[in-house]
Amino acid sequence: MRHSYTERIGPYVTDALREASNARSRGQPETEFRYLERAHVLGQSSTYWHTRVHWAMGRWAFRNRAPGEFFGQLLRIAGAATKTPFGLVPEGNTGGSNVSPFRRMPIAADLRHIIETARSAD
Repeated sequence: MRHSYTERIGPYVTDALREASNARSRGQPETEFRYLERAHVLGQSSTYWHTRVHWAMGRWAFRNRAPGEFFGQLLRIAGAATKTPFGLVPEGNTGGSNVSPFRRMPIAADLRHIIETARSAD
């Protein structure tokens, strides 16, 4: 049975989201956001995961009273839902409003390996 990229990358995005939740439980919002950024890099080629991670980032911004980040995430949710299906995502972008939504960024080696493995079955 052949699985889609969304299905193959899902466990890795879920792991990063779980680590973000664990950091939130420990009262570590900066660490939580770093895990959300990792989830974003992993999931940004999947409309489902890309949109879901931006939703999580928006919730982070709301909880942490970061209005600039919150409104930036609202725009990114719309962009993720409408641009990702067409492949219009800048590789490696970490997804926070502190970087342009059009900026390509280097991908950490461990994340690149996961992405390449998930794509290899395509």
